[in-house]
Amino acid sequence: MAITTTSASLLRLLQLSSVSLPVGGFSFSQGLEYAIDSGWIKNVTDTQHWLTVQLHQSLARIDLPVLKGAMDAIKVGDVERWQAWNDIALANRETKELRFTDTAMGDALKRLLNTLDISVPDTAVGSTSFVCLFAVAASEWEMDFELAAQGFVWSWLENQVAAATKLVPLGQSHAQILLGEMQLVIPEAIEFSQTLDEFTLGGSLPALAIASSLHETQYSRLFRS
Repeated sequence: MAITTTSASLLRLLQLSSVSLPVGGFSFSQGLEYAIDSGWIKNVTDTQHWLTVQLHQSLARIDLPVLKGAMDAIKVGDVERWQAWNDIALANRETKELRFTDTAMGDALKRLLNTLDISVPDTAVGSTSFVCLFAVAASEWEMDFELAAQGFVWSWLENQVAAATKLVPLGQSHAQILLGEMQLVIPEAIEFSQTLDEFTLGGSLPALAIASSLHETQYSRLFRS
């Protein structure tokens, strides 16, 4: 997969996908905490399988097609189309917690973009998906889709591995090995996502939905979701 970039867009990508970006991504395990607490995930191999399935069956089938569609809409100034992609993103969140993760991070990114004088469209539903706001920033900073998708997936992956490091627990060396191995499957997920549109995107991960739902009432937890 060829990625076109410039020094400016690359630096902006690093800023947008950095763990220091104040959107609270580190606060959400997205079902991972319950899966570990329940014994579904016990080691680095289980963690890698969990994340790989989520990458291929969720991000590649929902988030990345939405990212592309939202970027295309923003680039031509079609706010209504961007709003439609926002609705699609939120409609595909299978649990209250997963929707909350998306909108809480979206609200935080919206505040940040306003601070940076980046215009953010209003949404008819009143809540904004993080992925659609990521698309706004990526378009403003003149990234192509493949570059933006790399940053979006990397941000998700780094937060998930950081959560697993605390919860499994993984050692720092195992975490770095896992990040390196997961990098190899990211291009395939991005390439596949470009074969989908609003009529063919969609996916379901029942175990993830169950873990997310049960996490809401988990007795002891480190993460908000």
